[in-house]
Formats: sequence, structure tokens, C-alpha cells
Amino acid sequence: MIHPLAYVDKTAELGRSVRIGPHCYVGPRVVLGDDCELRNNVTITGGAVCGKQNVFFAGTVIGEDPQDLKYRGEETRLIVGDDNVFRECVTANRGTEVAGGVTRIGSHNRFMAYVHIAHDVIVGDYCILSNAVQLAGHVELEDQVTMGGLVGVHHFTTIGRLSYIAGMARIPNDVPPFMIWGGDPGAIRGYNLTGLRRWGMDEERIRSIRDAYRILFGKRAEEYGATIQERLARLESSGPLTEEVEYLCRSVRESMDQGVYGRKRERYRRDTDADRARYYRKNKETESCS
Repeated sequence: MIHPLAYVDKTAELGRSVRIGPHCYVGPRVVLGDDCELRNNVTITGGAVCGKQNVFFAGTVIGEDPQDLKYRGEETRLIVGDDNVFRECVTANRGTEVAGGVTRIGSHNRFMAYVHIAHDVIVGDYCILSNAVQLAGHVELEDQVTMGGLVGVHHFTTIGRLSYIAGMARIPNDVPPFMIWGGDPGAIRGYNLTGLRRWGMDEERIRSIRDAYRILFGKRAEEYGATIQERLARLESSGPLTEEVEYLCRSVRESMDQGVYGRKRERYRRDTDADRARYYRKNKETESCS
């Protein structure tokens, strides 16, 4: 069902029962899976590949060029899973060449109005991003992350599974799984009890996360060690750990030991000063000629 005022490129691939409303643009090589719906004034371009049952509200722009100085115009990709909802004016850009060329969004996510998903971002499954959340380039959201409105996330940051980010927070470094991050300046403010229960985690495993939080980040955490490294060692040597606590400890160690500025994905950075210099030199020369 394609509205007569919509444009669909002849090379686009449409699944069964796709609905495309007025003033939508579906560009070359775009793939839309079964039962996708484009409400109106939606742009999907750049060869974006979208799975089944995705809904795109008015003003959404999916698959445009990355907003990155190192992007040189080569063909890159945006891949979207199934059953995602993109509310009004959500933007999701393709990847860049130096980072593998793919921005990847999982399934069953909800992106509220004005969310921005930058180049080379990875979003897992069952994430909820409230209005105007801004994900910078190379950010990774693991599964079941919930974020309040007006959150800004620094590039190369990882936000762990089942974490909760309070509204208007700034995220300059990795957030461990199962934790609550908020305040100004931002910091770990607790463990995500409500989220753990909503997603069906049993009380025994929740208690193990609570105890780990108290040792690592609680108000009296220094009783278990003066540094986070000492507290991690104390927790890891305390006996058999649940799968969740092992994962929490591993995530914290990766951010500290393998990361830069507390961001483990910084080790994947491939841009150089020359990339930026090329942009500024080019524009300086253009200005001189004019």
C-alpha cells in the first residue's frame, strides 16, 4: 500500500504488507521487511536494511550520511532489526569507513521523538530511549537499557545491559550493567531494582547484584577497599559469583584496564589528526579562493 504522493525507488525491496504514507521517500537499494509502516514524511535512504514490523513516524530520517569529518563518501550501511518504533523526527545515520561501515540497531526497541543515533552506533534489543536522547558516534547500548529524556552520550561510550539512565544526564564514560546513572555531575546512584524486576529477574539474582553494588559503588564501599580495583578483587574472591555479578565485574574491568578515559570502545578509534586537518585545510582553502 503505497500512497500516490510517496516516492519509492525502483531498486528498493519491499516485503509483504508494507504501508507507505504520503510524502515519504524510499531511496535506492533500501530494504523494508514485511509489515513495515511509514506514516508520512519519512525518509529512508542510503541502502538501509530494515527488518519486519518496524514503524516510522513523521519526520524520521533513516540511513543518511554520517555526520563525521572523517567520512569520505564511501558506501556504508545501516541495519535495523524487527519490531522497532521510531517516533517523530528520529534520525539514524550510516557508519563510517574506518569503523567497519555499519550502524546496527537490534529489535524491539522504542525511540521517542528527536532521538539521534549517530554513525557506527550499536543498539541491542528491548531498549527504550525517551525524547531527545543523543547518541554520539561509536556508542554501544547493550540490551534492555532504559534512558530518560534529554540525555547526551559521549562517543565511544558503552552503556551496560539493564541499566537505567536518568533524564538530563551526561554520560562521559561507560555505565556498568544493572546500575542507575544520574545527577550532575553524573555518577552511579544505585542499582536498577525496578528494571530488574520488570524484566523478570528472580529475587536471588537481584540480591547478588545488590550486594555487588554495595561493595563496588555503595555509600560505604571504601570499607571494602580504597580503590575500585581493591573492591573488585574483594568481590571476586568472596566465593562463587552469579552470572550477573561475573558479568558486572568483567564489564568494570574492561572499562578500566582496556579503556581510555573510562571508555573501553576508545581502543577502536581509528580517526587521526590528519582526517580533521584535511577538513579544515580544505575549507580554509575554499574561503581563501572566495
